Amino acid sequence: MSSITLANIGWSTPDGRIVLSGLDLAFARERTGIVGRNGVGKSTLLRLLTGDLAPASGSLAIDGSVAMLRQTVQVAPHETIADLFGARGGLALLRKAEAGEASAEEIGEADWTLEARIDEALASIGLPLPADTPLAQLSGGQRTRAALAGATFAAPDFLLLDEPTNNLDRDGRKALRDLLRGWRGGAVVVSHDRELLEEMDAIVELTGLGASRYGGGWSAYRARKDIEQAAAEAELAGAEKRMDHARRQAQAATEKQDRRDSRGRAKAARGDMPKILIGGLKRRAEETRASSTRLADRQRGEAEAALAAARGRIEVIDPLSVGLASTGLPASRIVLELDHVSAGYVPGFPIIDDLSLTITGPARVAITGPNGSGKSTLLALVAGTLAPWSGRVRAPVPFAFFDQRVTLLDPRLSIAGNFLRLNPGTTDNQCRAALARFRFRAEAADRIAGTLSGGQMLRAGLACVLGAPQPPQLLILDEPGNHLDLDSLTAVESGLAAYDGALLVVSHDPAFLRAIGIERTVELFRIAKQGV
Repeated sequence: MSSITLANIGWSTPDGRIVLSGLDLAFARERTGIVGRNGVGKSTLLRLLTGDLAPASGSLAIDGSVAMLRQTVQVAPHETIADLFGARGGLALLRKAEAGEASAEEIGEADWTLEARIDEALASIGLPLPADTPLAQLSGGQRTRAALAGATFAAPDFLLLDEPTNNLDRDGRKALRDLLRGWRGGAVVVSHDRELLEEMDAIVELTGLGASRYGGGWSAYRARKDIEQAAAEAELAGAEKRMDHARRQAQAATEKQDRRDSRGRAKAARGDMPKILIGGLKRRAEETRASSTRLADRQRGEAEAALAAARGRIEVIDPLSVGLASTGLPASRIVLELDHVSAGYVPGFPIIDDLSLTITGPARVAITGPNGSGKSTLLALVAGTLAPWSGRVRAPVPFAFFDQRVTLLDPRLSIAGNFLRLNPGTTDNQCRAALARFRFRAEAADRIAGTLSGGQMLRAGLACVLGAPQPPQLLILDEPGNHLDLDSLTAVESGLAAYDGALLVVSHDPAFLRAIGIERTVELFRIAKQGV
């Protein structure tokens, strides 16, 4: 039976920051979801399992083969889908044989079922394309599907997936869930996609306190987690009460002994007590005080130990608090207007064709559609980074555009420097207060934007835009949940739900769209003549 076992695993960054410490985990032939906050070590764990990283301490034993789908599928100009299957040479040999140019030895080595098996794997993930299709012609979601088919092609014992739904459309996400339902090997899935996590056999939560395993999918994990959190908080409250009681009891005992000692000294001072008796009373008083002190110290020590243990069972999480100022957007104001717009990147092959769209007032609009249908192209038109071939695009109100790389931030500047650049006239105090609400306090606000992770970059961008004295009246967001952990995603959902401006959002996450109160959905379709 294939298995993965981690015993007392530790790993730190080159600058000494501890990421994993004393980690004990075991994975069998089941589907396990890995959840946890950004930076807690989820992707590091997968890289340890693939051998990309070596543990600094502890032992790692893998019984079976492993294949990994990474967050980003890198594309070289010459690469094709076949490269994701490791089949470039095999397919080239088949083409050579078909052309009658292969030697007898080469014909004997040819895998005549290779192309059919690749086609079957691609079809199973909803991507019926030839294996020689250049990767550069595919959308991000299509590349993810192709890479997933490639990862499963050799039927590994364990499939490792790092945020697999980030670039997948609705159909792609369903295809992934269907694939995992029928997967007979083990799967370790790092994700914040709640629908995907619902399909898991178990959830492992990584926190600053270590790893905890929960049977069942997302709902079962959340229910059990809520019970544990409530119990831990109740235990902490009880420990704090016992600690307070021990302090008050010790204080009362001390005060009582002081009153006794005071009465004894007063009686001795009157001279109506023999000196030998005075000495005995003094010794007994000292012994009583010492005994009371020892008892109080023991009770206080026990209470302090119980309090420390209770606190140790609760992870201290600095909440992301997104408090927003009003945009002042009137309900009748047109914020966006597209009039018979066509656009694309290759002449004669439009991605957006004759599209008209109007958004008025604080409307909340989601753009949906399959990968390659032009969702990001539409946002680029609205943001002004792409010019239309025909028609008119008008956004007559202040807006902010969050693309997936958060390019509104200057990577050379600090987070605070970006805030001041994007909000001229604000003071340093206003800047620091706004950034603190997004968990960028003190030195954290001075971090250079280019050194941030994807989730931190989005949080910094939101801080710089939404923390302004008057936020823009239109927010344009391209897959904003892709790089956020579940706690931050929930906080951003709450913040955007409270935002009183207009929203134009591209997202494939239905739970996220429901949470931010989307009122209208515009669905785009791929134009057939694009070919891919």
